[in-house]
Formats: sequence, structure tokens, C-alpha cells
Amino acid sequence: MRILHILNHVQEVGNGIVNVAVDLACLQAKNGHNVSVASAGGQYEALLTTYNVKHFKLDQTRTPINIIKAAWRYWKIIEEFQPDIVHAHMMTGIVLAKIWKTFSTYGLVSTVHNEFQRSAVLMGLGDRVIAVSHAVAESMARRGIAQNKLRVVSNGTVGSLRMRNLQEYVAMELQRPAIVTVAGMYRRKGIDELIDAFAEIAGNFPDAHLYLVGDGPDRTLFEQQAQSTPFAERIHFAGFQKEPQSYMLGCDIFVLASHRDPSPLVIPEAREAGCAIIACNVDGIPEALDRGQAGILVPPANSQALAEALRQLLSSPGLMHHWKNLTKQNLERLSVVRVYEQTLLVYRELTANCPEPKKHLAPQSEVR
Repeated sequence: MRILHILNHVQEVGNGIVNVAVDLACLQAKNGHNVSVASAGGQYEALLTTYNVKHFKLDQTRTPINIIKAAWRYWKIIEEFQPDIVHAHMMTGIVLAKIWKTFSTYGLVSTVHNEFQRSAVLMGLGDRVIAVSHAVAESMARRGIAQNKLRVVSNGTVGSLRMRNLQEYVAMELQRPAIVTVAGMYRRKGIDELIDAFAEIAGNFPDAHLYLVGDGPDRTLFEQQAQSTPFAERIHFAGFQKEPQSYMLGCDIFVLASHRDPSPLVIPEAREAGCAIIACNVDGIPEALDRGQAGILVPPANSQALAEALRQLLSSPGLMHHWKNLTKQNLERLSVVRVYEQTLLVYRELTANCPEPKKHLAPQSEVR
């Protein structure tokens, strides 16, 4: 099958959309498909080349003149590559692909990664619309996307070709008990509630430390917030880490305090690392935590509930060990191979004449 993925870029900056698409493109190529990626480029070009994924330069910067140039460039890519499937992961890409589909025969697939954006409704232009969680699919249906277009393929990271095997990472030597989050420094990630929650319990647990791994536009505000607490010296801003697995392996508790999160990749990463997990009961997070069987769910934007969950785990080593054991169960559901297989099923709905894949690599039970 000839598959073209469209992205804004392939930079290695912790962008979940890019990471999902790169994982998928590499695994598709590894399994014998002819795969290309069109984007403005970035560090992942080297990895794509390793797996024989061709990269086409496509600058989709949203200025009137550049959009015209991008539309023409996109058509030239289509003429050269002749894809069976065009898979768009971002808004500009789906619009370009829809406009030119009139003059081609490819099947158009979109993936809704950030459903909370109002413009995400444009992803409904695809012939098939992949939602990264059931929560996202339900939201898109409420926004008018036809149910017969929607398919659910939840995210997974276990076995990602972007990363080394977990056994190859060395656990970071953190001051313990260590509480870690890996998230962009945005208000919607709930960093301020996490800092407030830590400040509430830190006095009772004088050895506990909080590590904030990530970067973003609101980092300065969070640093100021941390400095205003009596425990500033125990709140550490680690910045963006290309390989945060070392922090996950070195921590006791992983927290994701997001207000909105359609299907966060850090949850399967933290589960594979064996962390006890506390996360907000919102969007696709409960699905990633097996509806609370693999992690503690708390209400979003609620520092008191977050503090209470932290207090319970820090007060009971036995309870923390219990959650660490639960988090590593059922990990096969979170594999990139499963994502590959389920996505291929969606493609085959649109390309019935293409040859069957050489082998089935994973269960397909979540596709609907």
C-alpha cells in the first residue's frame, strides 16, 4: 500500500501528534508498505530515512501566499507519489488533501488528536476519521461528524521505534520519594494545581520532591508560583527531555493533572516504566488507565483531590507498591503494533483492492 502522511513538521520537541505519526509511518514501512511523509521537516527526518520513509518538503505556514504555494507543492507530491491513502494529522493538511482529492483517487483518512480545539471539526473532511479515544469519538459525533465515518484507534507507545528499549534507560537518581510529571508547561496541563497539591502535603513528607519535566509558554508563571511556596527548593523544573523515561524509572509517583487530554502518550510510557500513577478523570485519560484499574483517577482542576491522592500513596508504601504492580498489567493493549494493525484496518475499508499485509501483528479488538 502507498501511504502519505501529512504533518506540519517532524521536529523532535515532544509533540504527541508528531510522535504518533512518526511511530505509525516507520512501522508501516518496516512491514512492507511504501510510506512517505510530507512536512516542513525536522529532526525525525533521519529516523524516517532509516526505515525507508521518504520525506517530502511541504511548508504549510498559514499566510495567503504560502498556502497557495503549499497547495501547488502538495499536488506535485501527489503526482509523484501516487498514494492509495493520504493520512492527515493536522488541520491545514486535511484541507489541502480534501481540495485535491477531487482530482485523484486516494482514500483520505484523518486522525483527531486535539479534539478540544474548535478547528478540530475540520478533521471530519476525511473519508474515515480516526479518534484517539472513545471520548474523542463521542465529542466529534456531538459536533456533527457522521458516526459511520468515525473509528477509534487509541494511542500506544510500547515498542515505539522512536525510543530505545526500556531496559536500556538508566533511572535518574532523584531525591525520593519523587513525584514526577512529564507535560508541556501550559495551564491546561494542570501544573498549577500540582504545585498547589505538593505545597499542601510537603510539610508532612519532608523528604518528598516534585520534578516538573517539560517546557512551554507558562513555565515562568509556574516557577514564580513554586517560589512563592515554603518548599521551593524541593520543586525542580527539569525542562524538556527528549527521553523522559529516565525520570519515570527514577520516580515513585507519576502525575498527569491535565484539564483536557484526548489520549496522552505519557500514560502508556509511565505504565511501562512501572510508576504508581495519579491522573485526572477527563477525556481519554481514564481509557489509557483501564478505567481506573491501572491508576488513581481524580477530578480535574482540583488541587485538594490531587493532594489527598498523593497523601494516601506517600503514607502507605504497601499501597504505592500495589499501584506500581497494577500499572504494568495489560500493557499489550498500549503497543504501537496494535495501533499499526488497527489503522491498517481503517485503510483497507477504503482500498479493498490492495494486497493483504504479510502477517497480523496484534489484536484488533478496539477498532469499531
